[in-house]
Amino acid sequence: MLVNKIKELKKEKDAVILAHNYQLPEVQEAADYLGDSLELAKLSKKLTNKVVICCGVMFMAETIKILSPEKKVLLPVLTAGCPLADQITPEQLIELKEKNPEAKVVSYVNSTAKIKALTDVCCTSANAVSVVKNFPAKKIIFVPDRNLGWWVKTNVPEKEIILWNGGCPVHEDFNIDEVFIAKKKYPKAKIMAHPECHKEILQQADFITSTSGMLRIAKQDDAKSYIIATEEGMIYRLKKENPDKEFYSLGINKICKDMKKITLENLYNSLKTENFPIDMPSGIVSAARLSLENMVQYV
Repeated sequence: MLVNKIKELKKEKDAVILAHNYQLPEVQEAADYLGDSLELAKLSKKLTNKVVICCGVMFMAETIKILSPEKKVLLPVLTAGCPLADQITPEQLIELKEKNPEAKVVSYVNSTAKIKALTDVCCTSANAVSVVKNFPAKKIIFVPDRNLGWWVKTNVPEKEIILWNGGCPVHEDFNIDEVFIAKKKYPKAKIMAHPECHKEILQQADFITSTSGMLRIAKQDDAKSYIIATEEGMIYRLKKENPDKEFYSLGINKICKDMKKITLENLYNSLKTENFPIDMPSGIVSAARLSLENMVQYV
């Protein structure tokens, strides 16, 4: 069995498998740890394994490498990217900074290493509001997600926030009609929406939260059913960890094609051949690490 071969290779290579909540169920089952992008990167710092397999997308593997530069970080599929992260280039951010020299840059962790290296402080979907609120700057450039940015602006009205016009294709695929249909179909269910969704979706949600927040709420809240507005892979983990509750996708299941590129087969091949290693210039790594480490001061 491929799963057994993966287990054997992990021991041989002193490797650990980290998988994002959106991964295929069989990949989630093969992983040593599950989480969101920053959870996994922070966890990698604490682990002693020499090799880290990132079952996620490129910016996640980069973030792990930034925080654990001494480790070999592998991404099983080199083309597993993130359309949201790719929607702003370093040149575009530099131009925006030059137009607003008094502004400081807050970048969503769903961004490339080069963008993080040009950033004053990073944030996650869970802490974006507190980071922007507590960061000592009156004017903020927030990149790259406009929907998360809208949520931040709503909660931090005292600051001037310049939004980049980027968005996650998966979360932007949810629409308001699906909300009304879901509410009618599941009248007792509460809606949990990721802040990368359109503001019309967020305005109808009972909870606006990250994937880690969804897991916490599902365990602590007294509702028995939930409508989930995020990538469909999250529902597998929610059901597994809360077997006494029901979880429904908001409308047709929304799928991130890049997240689903990693299979058990190419996970095994990555372990066997040690492909594909993540490497970046030391200057990018050190500058990007600073923006990530700065985040803990403002949450």
